[in-house]
Amino acid sequence: MTSTGYRWELAADPAEVHDLLCASDRFQADRTGTAAPVRNPGSTAAHVAAGRVHLLRDGRLPTAMFTLVESAPFEAPPDTFPPASRPVYLTRLAVRPEAAGSGSLAGMMCVRRAITTATDQGADALRCEANPALAHTVELLEALGFVVADRPAASRVLHLHRVLAR
Repeated sequence: MTSTGYRWELAADPAEVHDLLCASDRFQADRTGTAAPVRNPGSTAAHVAAGRVHLLRDGRLPTAMFTLVESAPFEAPPDTFPPASRPVYLTRLAVRPEAAGSGSLAGMMCVRRAITTATDQGADALRCEANPALAHTVELLEALGFVVADRPAASRVLHLHRVLAR
């Protein structure tokens, strides 16, 4: 993949975002032998309409995305995360399969942008869930300062957090 110039934008096209998300899910499922999550196009449209979806383009191609939300989109066991007065949640991290290869920086660019955006919005913590089978994703999050908050036995979900400097 030859870059013609990366640029960030708030997503405007729910169908484009949903297609990217589903393509990324299928790629990861095939890669890890796990089931792809079932995504709701209505949720995608609501996130896009609310300005929560950050989209990275390489030229005209939608290359990667993430969503930031203020309410927890998942249930975590009590006391999973350290106290925070204003946490924000990173969800729906996705990279176009052609851009997810070795040496790609798209996932890292998304997580760094999420950290910066959450900090700029006044958040004091960034929290997320990850499938432990997605070892590259978990390693990326940990390399960028996330800590695994719990590691339940036989679970398809890890909860991670990162304290944000304000």
